[in-house]
Amino acid sequence: MSSACAALADTVVPTRTIRANAIITEVDVGTKAGHVANGFDRVTDVIGQEAKTTLYAGRPILVDSIGPPALVSRNQIVSLRFQTAGLIITTEGRSLERGGVGDRVRIMNLTSRATLFGHIQPDGSVQVQR
Repeated sequence: MSSACAALADTVVPTRTIRANAIITEVDVGTKAGHVANGFDRVTDVIGQEAKTTLYAGRPILVDSIGPPALVSRNQIVSLRFQTAGLIITTEGRSLERGGVGDRVRIMNLTSRATLFGHIQPDGSVQVQR
């Protein structure tokens, strides 16, 4: 007689309600039996991440619900950098959105008042694209 053995997995869930934009810590999360598609199965994958939306206690944390912590806040003055064919231009701008490393954000050039798009760099500056 053979018996089928189902693979058991845990899903990461908040132990309390976590507000949007909060950084997730060890005391905020635990695991619950069961597997959820697009969810996390390791607590270490979510610790240090930022909640993009409110996360409710006991409900699985989904991949799209968290991300890297924001480096740039809305209305923050940031360094803008544009580079093309050996030409580098740097100036200051005001971020019109908040975001983390690699996020595409709208920026207003403080000199020209033009609205541009760029990607947030690890140092908090914004690399502007055409």
